[in-house]
Amino acid sequence: MTEILRPEDLRYGADGLLPAVVQEYDTREVLMLAWVDAEAVRRTLDTRKATYWSRSRGEYWVKGETSGHAQQVMRVSHDCDGDTVLYEVRQTGPACHTNTPSCFSDRRMDDHSAQ
Repeated sequence: MTEILRPEDLRYGADGLLPAVVQEYDTREVLMLAWVDAEAVRRTLDTRKATYWSRSRGEYWVKGETSGHAQQVMRVSHDCDGDTVLYEVRQTGPACHTNTPSCFSDRRMDDHSAQ
């Protein structure tokens, strides 16, 4: 049976936040990581627009609201501990603020190619 938690039942950190891993729904590519609180998760579930908490600005932001690079949320899941969420999205335009498809595009910490 699938375990379904409400936003308020997730396990947030001392700062009230937890990480949101964002993945392209069709290709499964990891696009970015952002931070959410219970209200951001609730807004995402209600609107199906990816909503996050900006730690630097101290406010909510909806992906694509100013850039046009929106994320239509297809599915929201949580991990086994309830301390991370996964937003599966259909991305319009680049996901990263550097104008790349993914925040992880061409950013390696090793020089080993996949075998």
